[in-house]
Amino acid sequence: MASPRCTTLGFWVQGSGQRLGNLLTFVSQPFCSATAASRSLNAQGLAERLRAKKQEQKTKKEPVPTNPVQRRVQELVRYTQQLQRVHPNVLAKALSRGIVHQDNDLLVISKPYGVPVHGGPGVQLCISDVLPILAKMLHGHKAEPLHLCHRLDKETTGVMVLAWEKEVAHQVQELFRTRQVAKKYWAITVHIPVPSAGVVDIPIIEKEVQGPQHHHKMTLSPNYRMDSGKVVRVRAGQNSQLAVTQYRVLSSTLSSALLELQPITGIKHQLRVHLSFGLDCPVLGDHKYSAWSRLAPQKLSAGILKKLGLPQSKARHIPLHLHARQLILPALGSRREGLSLVCKPPRYFVHSLGRLGLQMPSPDQKGDEAGHLVAQ
Repeated sequence: MASPRCTTLGFWVQGSGQRLGNLLTFVSQPFCSATAASRSLNAQGLAERLRAKKQEQKTKKEPVPTNPVQRRVQELVRYTQQLQRVHPNVLAKALSRGIVHQDNDLLVISKPYGVPVHGGPGVQLCISDVLPILAKMLHGHKAEPLHLCHRLDKETTGVMVLAWEKEVAHQVQELFRTRQVAKKYWAITVHIPVPSAGVVDIPIIEKEVQGPQHHHKMTLSPNYRMDSGKVVRVRAGQNSQLAVTQYRVLSSTLSSALLELQPITGIKHQLRVHLSFGLDCPVLGDHKYSAWSRLAPQKLSAGILKKLGLPQSKARHIPLHLHARQLILPALGSRREGLSLVCKPPRYFVHSLGRLGLQMPSPDQKGDEAGHLVAQ
């Protein structure tokens, strides 16, 4: 008698929303044609088996490394897992837990790290994709999709404004375009700017970088340069854009600082370019703008690496420490007063402040308007 034939059937199972890493688990189960009938493995039985497997993975704890460096690396890897790899419902749920403010016109959320706002090459999931799901979670299945009012970079965290109606979204977009919205960011920087407060007023242009790694970057396009000891006016680049950033140091040590940044203009990557190339104070975890000629993990001093508990070989795990701290919107529609929206920085940001010996500003130092709303 011939032995029964066995085949292997594979299933991709969506992982738990509570764990952002290793979200897709491949479950492989052999089925034997001769014994399947005897075991009566129907769809219900298979579903129960898969649910049990998911529950087992959910409750299984990862071993905690005994080495402090390995623990720190594991911690940073967990922080930098990208939400865009999860199911759209999981991302929408995460956004709903980060609501800063909502009324009849606006919904303001705390944007998480590593999630792009818009789609593009290589983007599996973005915030704009889940706005219909988020609206239904908050207002029921008949709710119309939310609308984006502005954007933040993928690696930037913080305050993000959405609108329930397209008309309101266009009004808010016009406020951003005409620079009527006050924006304040926090950044942890490598090095301390001199002077401790000032304005960077240098145009920015996008250029192609020649070298082993062919890529494009935003960079400075100054109006003046030094030539044989003399200041010479440079002809403005055709594609250069006016860029102005106001900054002040909130806390500092010998090798790092916490800065408050207020962009007067809104050029792509403006804050990162002005800090790195204008003030020689790159943002911690900025692996793109810490050097002009290469794309590589940020080079950090031995002192900073020791405080962070990392070797240089693991610096690539450090996330960008740039946070959209506050937005102040002027009166809009039926609301006759301005609206100040404040969002707490993410855990990894606060953790890095403590490791580097930087102090979180007191309420008096923040300069936030009275009656602001703070994300929990």
